[in-house]
Amino acid sequence: MRLFLDICTGAGLAAAAGIRPFLPALVAGVLALLNATIDFQHTDYAFLEKPWFLIVIAVAMVATFALERARGAAALESGPVGIALALIGIVLGALLFAGTLADHGYTAWPGLVGGAVCAALGHFAVRPLITRVRARVDDAVRGALSAYQEFAAFAGALLAVLVPPVSILLVGFLAWLMIGGRRREGEKYAGLRILR
Repeated sequence: MRLFLDICTGAGLAAAAGIRPFLPALVAGVLALLNATIDFQHTDYAFLEKPWFLIVIAVAMVATFALERARGAAALESGPVGIALALIGIVLGALLFAGTLADHGYTAWPGLVGGAVCAALGHFAVRPLITRVRARVDDAVRGALSAYQEFAAFAGALLAVLVPPVSILLVGFLAWLMIGGRRREGEKYAGLRILR
């Protein structure tokens, strides 16, 4: 049962990191620092709860907010910055999942693989959705989309640690979003081919 709960926690944290990378790492690190149902201490992933690491993550998050404000959210989601944020999310997701498994003495390397997959799922499910929504809404809603993403990542990470089985719903929902988004893209291109 413990392994199942740790897998749920790791998958949820990784998926949340795929949605937005920094806040889930902060949530997990602070809760681990407080020993609140998760603890990376005495593992190879103890740095995830060290104050210096949490400060680096917080500074990176603030820098991302500043860059987003200066260049716009759409600029952050495309090009080199978008790729960098996606990779950071995947790396953090892998580390959080592995650290969660190591917390109770389980082999950590499957968490690196599973975490990378769950974080990639979070990224590839949410990013196209946000891009589609951004193209259809007014400026007021467009400006709030990043806040919605941050809230989703925060809530996903917090629930993954405090109520681990909820992560199954999160990962399932993200998979459904990704499959639905790809189906819509396929239908759009099929429609364009018919118009030719």
